[in-house]
Amino acid sequence: MTRPHKRLEAWRAGMELVKKIYRETRFFPADEQYGLTSQLKRAAVSVPVNIAEGAARSTGKEFKHFLSIAQGSLSELDTLNYYSQRGWTPVRE
Repeated sequence: MTRPHKRLEAWRAGMELVKKIYRETRFFPADEQYGLTSQLKRAAVSVPVNIAEGAARSTGKEFKHFLSIAQGSLSELDTLNYYSQRGWTPVRE
């Protein structure tokens, strides 16, 4: 039996996004492993995970709620990507 989320194009696109983020972050500096790299990976994984969880819920309202969470994770990724492309590093004291 195929799970409902596996039929969704948004879920499949989210899974491709996860692969891309994992590929790209291999080249990030080692000192970002527990910072930016980790945060990018968590936000990316959150997208298809929330789509899948929402698809398994029994009402459309619940599904919309989880899609909203996935959309928030995409916005987080957008901001982290913006940050990483500019080569900014956190100020350390």
